[in-house]
Amino acid sequence: MAWSCLVGAGAGAYGRANPCQPTIPFPKVEDLRMSLRDHPTLHPANLKRTIAARVPQKAMRDLWTRLRFGPGAPRSDELIFVAPADVRYVYVIDGTAGAPRFKRRDSGLVRGGDWDLSRAPLPETRAMRVVREHFVEGKTWAETGIVDYHLEIIAKKGISEGLRSTQDIMARYETFDRVFEEAQRTGRLRTRRELPGYFRREHDGIYFHIARDGEPLRGGGGRHRFAMATILGLADVPAQLGVIHPDAVRAGHLERLRKRR
Repeated sequence: MAWSCLVGAGAGAYGRANPCQPTIPFPKVEDLRMSLRDHPTLHPANLKRTIAARVPQKAMRDLWTRLRFGPGAPRSDELIFVAPADVRYVYVIDGTAGAPRFKRRDSGLVRGGDWDLSRAPLPETRAMRVVREHFVEGKTWAETGIVDYHLEIIAKKGISEGLRSTQDIMARYETFDRVFEEAQRTGRLRTRRELPGYFRREHDGIYFHIARDGEPLRGGGGRHRFAMATILGLADVPAQLGVIHPDAVRAGHLERLRKRR
């Protein structure tokens, strides 16, 4: 070690800076604020939501997946883009066929086996019917029957998909009016990061599992958004990655799904 460093080290003992030791800058308040804006899961106000969404467990799984598949490995809650016209099947839960119930906490999970062969043709959902009747046929939301549908459930259980009153129901479907108008005007749906209340990547987005051949399998979530995108003929929709087969990762299907059309 150079004599000047030895002298500096001695001087540091008396409170003077040691020129041989790197200084660690204290983070600025604005830097901390930017970090919390970019990573809402770290914000103290989101602690309960972070735990409920199992973000720590997802982060650990992401690390293991990266060790297995390299830098391009799938990530939990990852944003992918799926063309509505390419969606032909829905994932079918069948415990006897090795096709378990996958939840949002399984997002980004790489799972082998034949679970991805348990599929059925995409059905005509209630959301698709209601959206088509409202936006294509010109019916009011009430005329589609969706308001009465929720009110019946609320009368029995007190809540229906987070809705507790007629006001809640109408507020929700008026929001869909705005989403449809914007998508019709811009030709796209916004990603979760572009929406108020952003939490993590594409968490809580339209949910798709990816089969071994790259086939997107509807896994739930975002029913009305997907229906609107289908009716509008959008080139793609932002979606949350569900479970993915390892063969799809190795074949490069995920790389294709990461690109917006």
